[in-house]
Order: sequence, then structure tokens, then C-alpha cells
Amino acid sequence: MENTLLVGLSRQMVLERQMDVVANNVANVNTNGFKADRSLFEQFLSSPAHEANFHRADRRVAFVQDRGTFKDFAAGASEHTKNPLDVAIDGKGFLVVQTPAGERYTRDGNLQINNQGQLVTQSGFPVMGGSGPIVFQQTDKQVTIATDGNVTVLEGSNRLDSVRGKLRIVSFADAQSLVKDGGNLYSAGQGVAPLPDTTSRVNQGYVEKSNVNSVTEMSRMIEITRAYTQISALLQQQSDLHRTAIEKLAEVPA
Repeated sequence: MENTLLVGLSRQMVLERQMDVVANNVANVNTNGFKADRSLFEQFLSSPAHEANFHRADRRVAFVQDRGTFKDFAAGASEHTKNPLDVAIDGKGFLVVQTPAGERYTRDGNLQINNQGQLVTQSGFPVMGGSGPIVFQQTDKQVTIATDGNVTVLEGSNRLDSVRGKLRIVSFADAQSLVKDGGNLYSAGQGVAPLPDTTSRVNQGYVEKSNVNSVTEMSRMIEITRAYTQISALLQQQSDLHRTAIEKLAEVPA
């Protein structure tokens, strides 16, 4: 009977943490470039008895354990914004941005120009090119971002393109090693180095939306809630059974 309570409790703890993951996905359904998290589960076998004098082998008890989470790097839908500074990456690459904590990586291509003429994210972090931040001049117009990330403008009254830099696009041998660092940014794990990405393509005037499917996530949320409620009812039944058994035993004459 105690095993039933312990197994049920282990499942409820996992469901609670799974709900946190799903809730975070739902909260970021409209976050550009956001990648959903998924939970990993496994069976944890344990035997509470360790004596060797049983008539038969003691059966191992199967508990529920969430081993961790992984990031779903499937591409989100591209939305046409008609903003020449917006970019969506077609491929596995990431934009490189400079933050006070060092280089970070993002799929959010909703960009703008700050008062210093730098190409920055919505949070104000400079977007890195091959030789540093990409900087525009006050006379620049008609910004063009090619599919290879090359940024050109028409400078002043010139009819010839002037190059302002090339977006630095990187990828990782194991993208799961990336750590979500808040603000829709990723940091590289220990010993993980970004690699130049020459296969990804940049689409100007688009942004990649979140890859979270709101209908699917809400369905998961309902399933988790129902499972938690059902287990709560089961545990209550077992607790009542336990209490009844003790009461009956107390009534047995000495």
C-alpha cells in the first residue's frame, strides 16, 4: 500500500514540473524565434526490501522520473513584416549578439537601428558582423540584406551600393548543449564553440515566429491537469483504505 502512495507521489511531482515546461511554452507562443522545451521521462526501478531471506525475489517498484528537458529546434513559421531590418534564418544558424555577459545567440531577427547607428536586437544588444557590430551612417538608405547575410545600403546620393558588413551566422555541432539565457538568447555550454554557418540563408523582411503550437500545448496542459486530478483521487482512496485497515485492526480483541 505504501508503494502505491510513493509511486503516485512521484508521478505528481513529475506532472508538476511538466506543467511548468508547458506553461513556459504557452507564455512564449508569440515570442519571435522561440524554441519550445520538451520533457524527458524514464522509469526508475527500486526495491524497498534488501533482505535475502524472502521465499521469492522481491518485486522491484517502478517510479516515474523526469530525466530533464530538451529543446525543440524545429523551424517556426516565417511572417512577412516588410521591415527591411527584419531577418529570418532559413536553416540551423543563429545570429550572434554582443551582451555585457559576452556573446549570445538568437533566432529572433526582429532588428532595429539604435541612436548610435548600430544594428541591434529589440533588447538593444548589437548584432555582430564578421568584423564587429554593423554600423550605419545617417545618410544611408535602402538597406539590403542578401541571403548570405551581406548588408549593403545606398549612401547619400550615390547609386552604387556601399557595404556595411555581413551578418555573422553560426551553428553548433550539438545545439542541445545551448543554454537558454533569458531574453530569447542562448549561451554556449562549457567547451562548446560556435561554427561558421555557410548553409543557412537569410530572408530579409521576414521574422521567424515561435515554433510553439498553442493548440497542442493547451491539449497537453489539459492532459496533465486530468492526470494530476486522477492520481490525487487514487491517493485519497489508498489513504482511506489505509486508515480503515488501521481502524479495523484496532477493534480486534487482544
